[in-house]
Amino acid sequence: MRDSFKELTFEELLQRREQLKKRYRELRFNMVVGHVDNPLEKRTLRRKIARLNTLIYNHADVAGVTEE
Repeated sequence: MRDSFKELTFEELLQRREQLKKRYRELRFNMVVGHVDNPLEKRTLRRKIARLNTLIYNHADVAGVTEE
């Protein structure tokens, strides 16, 4: 059940990554405190952030490639 991030614009990708990073930090804090319902969510968030980082890195705005 992957999220499809490919149709998002560059700014939306950056915004979505920041949202996921914030949620990941909160989840890590809650794991230390001990109040986590689904511990596997940490792994899925990490993978989603990695997918977004890949899309951001390969985006035309970052790569400097002009689309024709």
